[in-house]
Amino acid sequence: MGGAYIMRLMTGLRKPKPTRPGADLAGEVEAVGRNVTRFQPGDPVFGGVRGAFAEYVCAPENRLALKPANLTFEQAAAIPVAGLTALQGLRDKGRIQPGQKVLINGAAGGVGTFAVQIAKSFGAEVTAVCSTRNVDLVRSIGADHVIDYTRDDFTRSAQRYDLIFDCVGNRPLSACRRVMTPKGTFVAVGARPGGRWIGPLPHLLKVLVSSRFVSQNLVFFIASIGTDDLIVLKELIEANKVTPIIDRRYTLSEAPEAIRYLKEGHARGKVVLTVEHEKAVG
Repeated sequence: MGGAYIMRLMTGLRKPKPTRPGADLAGEVEAVGRNVTRFQPGDPVFGGVRGAFAEYVCAPENRLALKPANLTFEQAAAIPVAGLTALQGLRDKGRIQPGQKVLINGAAGGVGTFAVQIAKSFGAEVTAVCSTRNVDLVRSIGADHVIDYTRDDFTRSAQRYDLIFDCVGNRPLSACRRVMTPKGTFVAVGARPGGRWIGPLPHLLKVLVSSRFVSQNLVFFIASIGTDDLIVLKELIEANKVTPIIDRRYTLSEAPEAIRYLKEGHARGKVVLTVEHEKAVG
């Protein structure tokens, strides 16, 4: 599927090394190793591991947690990477606090839908940025204010935000900084490709370099998968503070079609692959 060449320094310059697709999963434990203490066969779990596009997956126990009791396997498979990105980005990098004004750019996507709900669970006043067709969706998951980017540019607003959580990278960093408070935080978790050779690298480098010269806190990060934060998400979901949003469902044999849909960039929430007995991979 191509990809930015700069990333091939890690995957091989002539061609990418073979990869195992898929990262999110939910299902029942089939068997455990002799040193596993957290789980036993039959436990319903969710988590993240490479190669999740499969009926059977081998996963370390520290990348799994018990499935939220109020979710199906299909719903649980939509959580891990997107949910952890939103949680860790807002809590750890954004240092979100009750009463803060928080803007989520790309609020209708997989990460964005979690970010809106998690920000609300922390007591923030949330402004969501999305397209016209997603306005009702982001309102329904708790956004206090919604900006339709096809009609308004949030970077030209008179409002000032304590935290901008950027899932898409479709506005210049300098423009985003103009609508931040002097000590505000900008957390970048996504960026549009900047070209075949370097992909989103210019945007991400700008964030990293600029952070050294301004009073505002500018951060880019990639989430880590671990049991402790999966449990935090589980508790938020069981408390009815967060609900996974699923756009489309495909069977495992339809994975190529699902990937093509995702690459179009218009998915609302998550796309899930299902296997027999409702166990699912995201």
